[in-house]
Amino acid sequence: MAPTALPAPATTIHETVKAKPTKFNHPLDPLTPDEIKSVSLAVRHYTATQTPIKAVRFITCSLLPPPKKAVLAALGISLTPGGKPDPLTPIIRKAEVDFLDVVEGGSYNTILSLKDGEWHVDLFEKLPEGTEPQITVQELEACERIVRNDPTVQAAAKEVGILPEQIFADGWSIGYDDRFPKNIRLQQALLFARFSQHDNLYAHPLDFVPVIDSIAEKVVHIDFPPKYTRSADGTPVLSVATTAAPPLSDVSFTASNRERVPPPRTAFDFLPDIMAQTDPEYKPRDDVKPLHVVQPEGVSFKMDGHVLEWQKWKMHIAFTHREGIALSTITYNDNGEIRPIFYRLSLAEMVVPYGAPEFPHPRKFAFDTGEYGMGTMANELSLGCDCLGQIHYLPGAYVTHEGNAFVIKNVICIHEEDAGVLWKHTDYRPGGRSQTVRSRRLVVSMVCTLANYEYIWNYYFYQDGNIELEIRLSGILQVYASSDGEPSPHGTIVAPNVNAHYHQHIFSVRVDPMVDGLYNSVVESDIVPLPNAPTGSIANIAGNAFISQDKVLTSQVEHGARDFDWSRERRWRIVNPARKHYASGKEVGYAVMMKGGATPLLALSDSWMARRASFAGKAMWVVKDVEGNKGGRMWPSGKYVPQTRDEPEDSVGKWVKNGEGTIENEDIVLYLTVGTTHIPRPEDWPVMPVEHVNLLFKPNNFFSKNPSMDVPGTKDPHSVPAFSNSNGVNGTNGHHESNGTNGANGTNGQPCCSN
Repeated sequence: MAPTALPAPATTIHETVKAKPTKFNHPLDPLTPDEIKSVSLAVRHYTATQTPIKAVRFITCSLLPPPKKAVLAALGISLTPGGKPDPLTPIIRKAEVDFLDVVEGGSYNTILSLKDGEWHVDLFEKLPEGTEPQITVQELEACERIVRNDPTVQAAAKEVGILPEQIFADGWSIGYDDRFPKNIRLQQALLFARFSQHDNLYAHPLDFVPVIDSIAEKVVHIDFPPKYTRSADGTPVLSVATTAAPPLSDVSFTASNRERVPPPRTAFDFLPDIMAQTDPEYKPRDDVKPLHVVQPEGVSFKMDGHVLEWQKWKMHIAFTHREGIALSTITYNDNGEIRPIFYRLSLAEMVVPYGAPEFPHPRKFAFDTGEYGMGTMANELSLGCDCLGQIHYLPGAYVTHEGNAFVIKNVICIHEEDAGVLWKHTDYRPGGRSQTVRSRRLVVSMVCTLANYEYIWNYYFYQDGNIELEIRLSGILQVYASSDGEPSPHGTIVAPNVNAHYHQHIFSVRVDPMVDGLYNSVVESDIVPLPNAPTGSIANIAGNAFISQDKVLTSQVEHGARDFDWSRERRWRIVNPARKHYASGKEVGYAVMMKGGATPLLALSDSWMARRASFAGKAMWVVKDVEGNKGGRMWPSGKYVPQTRDEPEDSVGKWVKNGEGTIENEDIVLYLTVGTTHIPRPEDWPVMPVEHVNLLFKPNNFFSKNPSMDVPGTKDPHSVPAFSNSNGVNGTNGHHESNGTNGANGTNGQPCCSN
């Protein structure tokens, strides 16, 4: 049935909803649970009185951030080095809502503003056909119920010995499948069996993939992947002639040209009490003694709502349903001068493309941020487990289908931790002294579970001005059933009949800089041998010379998309041309260090995935930010990601391709692409030890000298010899191994961490 036509977008609402008192101290504070309920109620009133819509399903409800310049003026932050802040302008609190018409179909977006304690609808739009907002937690939960209760699914499971109550499903976005109409909201269900209440279901993958209609709540198709056999010469051969999808009119199992594959039955559990029952070799280690993080005088940071101050850092920390953690208005107190560094840091998108070409496995490339939302998938953290020491938590809230607020109490963890040596030097001469200063870092973190995978997001702030984003990946591999002896050209058999496909995790980190002001440039540096100067030449007699070649990125079309170059040790600097370092003469800036995460996209450039995730094809993108009535440029694969079939117009690839003018000395936004290529190992099974991806922002000509010279050295009184028969030097029978009597080991009466 075609959706009923709606009136033109409204600019004011005829029915207003009185809001409960709002408690926020900062213009970027997220919507409170009460605000979420009030905004949803206002949307319900509007649709009931001004539209033919009969029933809505809320998908998102979040703060629409105010314009940057208004926020910076409110916080007293100048737009230029040494300048005065802009005059204050009124800031109107706004909310943005996406919802579905569950009777007639269609997706809608609306903007509301809070005026005189009432929420007014300012903009009401029906989205183009085929545009789908993110998939909700409730829809993912419903997917399992729908497939478990479907007679066709039950019959297919029974053929391989699985009862209806043993069927479990991970709901995924459909990915890309143009056999289905654009206007159906779809999920694919990756199926597993579970043989006891807390059994690790991923050890028992099923061999077929249902597709469901999320609105009609019914199974609309079932796909049976083909299988591999081994030819006489050992080459893997697929049971079908093509990796393409069979027509929907074909019987999928017949088209797959293979027999059924029963799920493996061997238990591979991860809960200790269950492992004790199912693994005869399991025995927990008994030689691990407690290790405590102790802060006897409390923490060194303070919180005012969502605003954090730690030593010389100050920032705003917010929960968002899509990005998870959003860090904003990050400044550093440089000897009394408050210097802005970043307006906003967040994870804008990520994609996990799998490498098996046989259908329907190519549909598996999850956009975990844009399709599901990191915030809505976030864990409620446990004190003493996910974070150690003295912890401060922030809550988060997102909207449910009914318009209520779902609250995660302890979703963002803030704490301090030791980070090893910050700096050290020893005067090795006789009578010389040494100084060791240990590094402490502030951690802002979150843990998100996307079905089988866990992502741990750690933002680190250091005493030397560094900012690091560390992504840790854990959880359970996404697996598929394999028959006995079946070759696995695109995966690893991590356990008998359990095939873990090759895949990548590719992240897009959005960086909205304001290095000493809002108008910045990007300098690309290549470190290369001295050009045209071979060994023995006059300019390079020893052949050892190398230089840094700098290039300012000026044109958005020509320079907006950049590749990482290992051979040239390429790095980038975000600089402010309006301020120079007093000694080097170079522009103040922050370097972008990506070596800890630079990863090339392995899918072909015209692949389904690459067309939808253009960001993954380049290491860095630079665009001029453009703010409109829905905010600035935010999402590198478009605002609405589920079921896209090509590169959206509001994506970073299109912004660069269609961009005009300069990105030099402008209000710019960077999208940094980092990731890892995962060739699974048996050691990753049944739960993967964490893998690390790192991205570092490092001051470069920003400070006059090492900004951590004022960090005091400490000698921890709680540090003691490990064994009673040692003197604490080397722990070996009290013997001190020295290279002389020069103080290099803290001798001559000087403590090793002297002040």
